Amino acid sequence: MRITELLRKETIALDLQAESKSAVIDELVSVLDKSGNLQDASQFKKAILNRESQSTTGIGEGIAIPHAKTTAVKSPAIAFGKSKAGIDYESLDGAPAHLFFMIAATDGANQTHLEALSRLSSILMNADVRKELLNAATKEEVLEIINLHDKEEEEEPVSEETSTGGGKVLAVTACPTGIAHTYMAADALKAKAKELRIDLKVETNGSGGAKNVLTSADIENAAAIIVAADTKVEMNRFKGKPVIEVPVAEAIRKPQELLDKAAKKDAPLYSGGKSESETEDEGTEKKQRTGFYKHLMNGVSNMLPFVVGGGILIAISFLFGIQSANPDHAEYNEFAAMLNKIGGANAFYLMVPVLAGFIAMSIADRPGFAPGMVGGLIAATGQSGFLGGIIAGFLAGYVVLGIKRLTNNFPAALEGIKPVLIYPLLGIFITGFIMLQFLVEPLSAVNSGVQNWLDGLGTGNLVLLGLILGGMMAVDMGGPINKAAFTFGIAMIEGGNLAPHAAIMAGGMVPPLGLALATTFFKKKFKDNERKAGIAAYFMGASFITEGAIPFAAADPFRVIPSIVTGSAVAGALTMAFGIGLPAPHGGLFVFPVVEGNPFFYLLAVLIGSVITALMVGLLKKPVQ
Repeated sequence: MRITELLRKETIALDLQAESKSAVIDELVSVLDKSGNLQDASQFKKAILNRESQSTTGIGEGIAIPHAKTTAVKSPAIAFGKSKAGIDYESLDGAPAHLFFMIAATDGANQTHLEALSRLSSILMNADVRKELLNAATKEEVLEIINLHDKEEEEEPVSEETSTGGGKVLAVTACPTGIAHTYMAADALKAKAKELRIDLKVETNGSGGAKNVLTSADIENAAAIIVAADTKVEMNRFKGKPVIEVPVAEAIRKPQELLDKAAKKDAPLYSGGKSESETEDEGTEKKQRTGFYKHLMNGVSNMLPFVVGGGILIAISFLFGIQSANPDHAEYNEFAAMLNKIGGANAFYLMVPVLAGFIAMSIADRPGFAPGMVGGLIAATGQSGFLGGIIAGFLAGYVVLGIKRLTNNFPAALEGIKPVLIYPLLGIFITGFIMLQFLVEPLSAVNSGVQNWLDGLGTGNLVLLGLILGGMMAVDMGGPINKAAFTFGIAMIEGGNLAPHAAIMAGGMVPPLGLALATTFFKKKFKDNERKAGIAAYFMGASFITEGAIPFAAADPFRVIPSIVTGSAVAGALTMAFGIGLPAPHGGLFVFPVVEGNPFFYLLAVLIGSVITALMVGLLKKPVQ
């Protein structure tokens, strides 16, 4: 089937009126609906938007290929639209899109339709085709350009004479719909491999099934395998081989980087179920999602509901008076005492055990949970705080892993008692024994030492500490550095020192608030979608959700990150200089009434930091063209 049997004159719009991504989608859906290709336009649009929510179909180089495979399509079709001025389509390269191909595939699209759609994706990888389409003046000219390049191309592997050697590189590409990105990723890799003289074979997992399937001989002799996929791919066949796993869009954007890593075998070995390597580099993307950080974040994220819920209840109790929970004080209030008890004696009491339990569970799965909880409880009652809880979690997790390995060869008849008897009994005993006999006392001493050091700091040193803690909150906006500062602040609240967390909350509020101000006062420096995100950033900043700054930082890290770190550091330093303390671990502006010291000075510190961030962003960013 020719592509022009799906792309016809009535589905071409040479001069799109749309000025935004959503308007482009609406206009092209309307073109397909008027041409009689859709059963239900609203359902088809919903399917298009669902695909966009998974990852943008603005692939860069001025092209966007929104697509969907759904029962809302009556007959397969392609709509083409062109915008000379360009439209912000949230493309992978951040540049405006000019050429738009909306693909409508029926839920049971036959093989010939799917092959034609996949060929279109491949054709668009050709820069000459894109240039010709952009300059096309008539619908007939568009169809002629597509027809000229619509040919079946046989795969041409690099010959032995041109290959760099070191073994063939294999790749698998797959996207959720299997129509566009699957083939564009494959073509980008093949084109770059030819240029780099790398012998490459690519398996495409499209809607019509897998093509050019990798054989066991291919895999056995491969240097490495690139898996560029946003959907499930059969992975166990790659066990023991270096495997690079990335989203399908990465193969379109960075084919050379992926091929270079594969040729050098710079990838973790796949061990079945997940990629691991005894020699993997700390800088690899995979490393960031595994190991210490992954286990710690599992504990912290599961602990946060106790922190937020319990902390805000304690803060509300303080509104009745700092001593409102003390029955021997004149400020005593029965309702406030109840809030304080729920939040402090119960929710807060569980924080460290939950932290340790979920760290251990991340390491050793469900058998690690009980030993981790018990180890965390020993840390909490032994005054070794969060540091003790973290150590207890890792200790319990690896103890249970050790027990699992030691009991691997137990008779099959005993398999049923391992999870209900052997793992909890030995895990709890060994973890508890080590914690009580060797760790609680020294960790408690370390905790007390940190408290005493903070209590003994002079004003100048406190300001420096506030500067560091505030800046840490903005460096990675919710990442490990941010979480390390946050966890330290909670530990200090638990120990009775309220100043560090005041600097931490101020530093965490500044990035989204500062960027929101920048989008308001420096509108020409931001795209339309960023200005809209700025409105949401006001609320996220006010609620102490630092992650509200991430979209801005991701789009322009070299200008945004220094600006937010500076503003946050200044805010943190000012809270220390103003002598502010904060008993509530979360809540942002909503817990300002309970600050120790002058709450207006605290607001002033956050405002000054936010204004500094906004001014720096406004001065550093270039106007949007």
